[in-house]
Amino acid sequence: MEKVLVQIFLPLTDNSGQRFTGDSYISISRQLNERFGGVTVYQRAPVTGLWKEEEQHTVKDELIIYEVMADGIDPAFWKPFKQQLEQQFRQDSILIRSYAIEVM
Repeated sequence: MEKVLVQIFLPLTDNSGQRFTGDSYISISRQLNERFGGVTVYQRAPVTGLWKEEEQHTVKDELIIYEVMADGIDPAFWKPFKQQLEQQFRQDSILIRSYAIEVM
């Protein structure tokens, strides 16, 4: 059975270094669990992400990763959900990526 694995990368802090509350993450977990029937959250050891905003400037974020399996990508859900996350976590962009997978 072919499915899609969707990963959502959420920051632990805003751009000024202020931590987000746990309630923010709990509501996202609930929303994804209700929509997709399950969610995996990688939060015990936050992931560190590095990227270059400019040639000489590297940005670092500590992240929590959410994963869900879906039967496909529904833009009617994902586009507003991404916008909601960008507002909620005060980010210019939230990384959401998907992969085709086969469940064995």
